[in-house]
Amino acid sequence: MRILSQFDIDRTYPGVWTITFNNPPINMFTPTTIDEMALLITELEADPTVKAVVFQSANPDFFIAHLDVAKAAERPEVLSVWRDVVLRLASMPVVSIAKIRGRARGIGNELALACDMRFASRQNTLFGNPEVGVGLIPGGGALEWLPRLVGRSRALEIVLSGDDFDADVAERYGLVNRTLDDKDLDAFVDTLVRRMDSFDRETLAAAKAQLNRFGVPTAAELKSSTDAFFSTLASPGARARRVKIRNMEYGVASDFEMNFGSYLPSFGPASNDAAVAQPS
Repeated sequence: MRILSQFDIDRTYPGVWTITFNNPPINMFTPTTIDEMALLITELEADPTVKAVVFQSANPDFFIAHLDVAKAAERPEVLSVWRDVVLRLASMPVVSIAKIRGRARGIGNELALACDMRFASRQNTLFGNPEVGVGLIPGGGALEWLPRLVGRSRALEIVLSGDDFDADVAERYGLVNRTLDDKDLDAFVDTLVRRMDSFDRETLAAAKAQLNRFGVPTAAELKSSTDAFFSTLASPGARARRVKIRNMEYGVASDFEMNFGSYLPSFGPASNDAAVAQPS
């Protein structure tokens, strides 16, 4: 395993990897994160013994905050790397599980959506794709995964509102497999992966491959959203909204990052250059 700066891998159980993301202060996804994710996928594909992988966060308040858009704009090819990561994660003969505590917004929600299963803390999880509120569209897979998982109308609600959704709503909509009390989440996921670890890898992989015939987006679909993301990134409205965000406590542990969704309506129309008000 190559040295990774943002991920820790626990292989206590022979057939299970538990991967913990840790990029203080709020687990922002950067181009470096995506590069390291690609390395992780390569290592997983090369391990003939692994049957399941669990993604979790070292930060109880942030599973993954969101993409660092400014850094991603400096490396526009990075979302092509991300697209490759997502497709390989979906197709590899390994069961992927997102164990979610804290905020999973933007690309954080898109990583969870790309996993085969999602389990969330009932008391301490928020999901959201706030991109529309900052003049963008989701470009990392939400527009492809959400309609398949929750249906068109609920996908429209999630994307067009840009709001945060708690774990109970996420479960009701089908965004996650189930929510559990925070105290029970670790034990539930641990029991599930150890149960799968008792089965034959070839059978697990064959079953996953057959189920992948339904509900997995194509590379062309994902590329379409990536291209549209960069198109909206260059729009006047998106540039105006990024100026407003820079006046907030963006990218640090702050009320803004804790409650991103509630701030978005206070930005007003992109043409409104008035000072941003605090949310009520």
